[in-house]
Amino acid sequence: SPELSSPQYRPFSPPSTAAAAMETEEPGSPSPDDAVLFFGVALVLGIGSRHLLRGTRVPYTVALLVLGVALGGLEYGTKHGLGKLGAGIRIWAAINPDLLLAVFLPALLFESSFSMEVHQIKKCMAQMVLLAVPGVVISTVLLGAAVKLTFPYDWNWKTSFLFSGLLSATDPVAVVALLKDLGASKKLSTIIEGESLMNDGTAIVVYQLFYRMVLGKTFDAGSIIKFLSQVSLGAVALGLAFGIASVLWLGFIFNDTIIEISLTLAVSYIAFFTAQDALEVSGVLAVMTLGMFYAAFAKTAFKGDSQQSLHHFWEMVAYIANTLIFILSGVVIADGVLQDNIHFERHGTSWGFLLLLYVFVQISRAVVVGVLYPLLRHFGYGMDIKEATVLVWSGLRGAVALSLSLSVKRASDSVQSYLKPEVGTMFVFFTGGIVFLTLILNGSTTQFLLHLLGLGKLSATKLRVLKYTQYEMLNKALEAFGDLRDDEELGPVDWVNVKKYITCLNNLEDEQAHPHDVPDKDDHVHTMNLKDTRVRLLNGVCKLLTGECLKRDE
Repeated sequence: SPELSSPQYRPFSPPSTAAAAMETEEPGSPSPDDAVLFFGVALVLGIGSRHLLRGTRVPYTVALLVLGVALGGLEYGTKHGLGKLGAGIRIWAAINPDLLLAVFLPALLFESSFSMEVHQIKKCMAQMVLLAVPGVVISTVLLGAAVKLTFPYDWNWKTSFLFSGLLSATDPVAVVALLKDLGASKKLSTIIEGESLMNDGTAIVVYQLFYRMVLGKTFDAGSIIKFLSQVSLGAVALGLAFGIASVLWLGFIFNDTIIEISLTLAVSYIAFFTAQDALEVSGVLAVMTLGMFYAAFAKTAFKGDSQQSLHHFWEMVAYIANTLIFILSGVVIADGVLQDNIHFERHGTSWGFLLLLYVFVQISRAVVVGVLYPLLRHFGYGMDIKEATVLVWSGLRGAVALSLSLSVKRASDSVQSYLKPEVGTMFVFFTGGIVFLTLILNGSTTQFLLHLLGLGKLSATKLRVLKYTQYEMLNKALEAFGDLRDDEELGPVDWVNVKKYITCLNNLEDEQAHPHDVPDKDDHVHTMNLKDTRVRLLNGVCKLLTGECLKRDE
């Protein structure tokens, strides 16, 4: 259907009120410089939160969201009492959601997909697709039906499914960070992170479909299938095309880290823009495909120390983006509540329905994982009931859902007859509340859930390797101590007392534990895992040989 790709039906097309405000700027209005002040303060808050919470197992993103809510509450609760910082807050809070997605999403998507390990992606791909495609559809239907049948806002089915579609986008960054810090199963963190990447793309596509239906467009099942196929498959093809072209370009660049890193940054944003605006396909799926292509085929294209520098660069970009997103999310949540305070005083039951919606979100997530559990156990590395429980609890919501709700609010505030202004207000309120509740309740309690289920412990194999490594280090320390004792130039020394002050040398009574010495009952290696081990070993040897050849060439 040609109407489906018409620009007038694009979900992020309402006119921006921020631009109009800037044109009629008054002496007391915010200055563009104030936005820079908020940027600096946000980074300082992010640095402080990360530093103070290091070692506490509390995700720093939780603290950032609370700080954002506090800043927004002070600014809007005191009627702009924070001066220039408050002016910067208002500028960022009024940012166009389309711009918000275009600035932050490509960097976050590319960093997450590029940092994933190739063998993990291959093994877990089926599980990720199951959760991101059928899982999003099931979640959208369940949440939409629950909202339509229980909420007293007279939303029609299209509006209810529009709301449930945007709420289906997950953002488990806090959970993934905890899994990595605790040394938990790499498989589980890969599935959760990979699902989130694909989930964002699928949820946005579903959102776009119902958005156009809310705007009054009607079409048959064939048009829906054609639209979904073009948006998804076209995005994957575009991501592969950009990946192949940029990797071929990298082949002509030798030992220039700045150009190599700049190329990855440029191609991620150009791919997102081309997908969203030029071809009207999913920019999320395009950048995700690009990042995974780089992870699979482009790592050997970065010579020398470029690969390590590239990872450090993208980690820094992702950290800055996450810091700004979570503080800004808190500000938007406070803005949505305080600016529309009269509405919520008139409809006080909205707070109760927010809690009910949180329960619905958790139930729908549990149903999705429960229905797909037999297939999740069968594919990839499999999945046990403990890991499925963590998967249910990791369904956090974040910036994507909040940005989409802001898009609906801007559309409802514009002149049109399909969405009332109250609908946009309630979308932002409920979405912001779910972002807050899932991050505070789910994100901050995941550590206790992992410990309760025993998933935070190291595996028996990792413990054997760790114990053997520790023994070897202590053995080397003892050899060095013996060399010092035999050194005649040091003169007469009471080495017995010296040894007492070297704590590590007092723990050499343990027997050596070689990682290959396993009990008979554990002497069974699954064929799939054995093949994985061989692939990892060969990849490591290939990387080592490549590095040696590059050193000789230099």
